[in-house]
Amino acid sequence: MRIVAISDTHGLHNQLNLPKGDMLLHSGDVSKRGSEQEIIAFLNWFSQQDFAYKIFIAGNHDFYFEETPAAGIAALIPENVIYLNDSGVTVEGIYIWGSPVQPRFFDWAFNRDRGADIDRHWQLIPENTDILLTHGPPKGILDKTFQGLDVGCEMLLQRINQIQPKYSIFGHIHEAHGQVTKNNIHFINASVVNLRYMVVNPPVEFEI
Repeated sequence: MRIVAISDTHGLHNQLNLPKGDMLLHSGDVSKRGSEQEIIAFLNWFSQQDFAYKIFIAGNHDFYFEETPAAGIAALIPENVIYLNDSGVTVEGIYIWGSPVQPRFFDWAFNRDRGADIDRHWQLIPENTDILLTHGPPKGILDKTFQGLDVGCEMLLQRINQIQPKYSIFGHIHEAHGQVTKNNIHFINASVVNLRYMVVNPPVEFEI
C-alpha cells in the first residue's frame, strides 16, 4: 500500500504536486478560517485526486467541522472521501484512527484542556491502530515552535507509547515538518506550509 501524507494545506491545495499512491491522508487544517465555502472547495479537490482511498481529519482552523451538526457534515462529504472525527476505518487490513483535537491553542477549533479533558479523546484510540492521524503532535516529537517551545500533547504521547501504532501522522506546527522514528513508531509531521503559510514542503510518501 503506497501512502501519501499531507497536512495544513490551508486552502492552498491547488499548489500541491501529489505523487502517485494508493491512499491519500490529510491531518487537518484544510482551510484558512473554516468557512463552508472553503471546506467545499477543499472537498471538491480532495475527492478528485487519483487515489483509491482518501481520508482526512479536521484541524484547529476548520471551524465548520466543529460547529456543524454531524448530519450536515455527512451530507457534504463526497462518497469517495472518508472523514474521521474520533473514529476509525479499516482499509485493506490497515486500521486508521483520526482525531482533530489538540491542547488549547488560542481560540481556535477543537481545543481541549491538557490533562483529563483531552485524554478522554486519546483513550478512544483502539489498541489495534496501525496509522494514527491527529492534527497536533505528541509532546517532544516534531512539535518545536520557532520560539523553541515543545507544544505537543503529553497525554497523546503516553497513549501512543501504550498502543504502539506503526505510524503517527500530524501537522499543526508548520516549522517542525519532518520525520523521526522512535521505539519502532514512525512519526511524521506532514505540514506542507511554513510559518508564512507558503507551500514549501513536499508530501510525505511511505509504504505499509
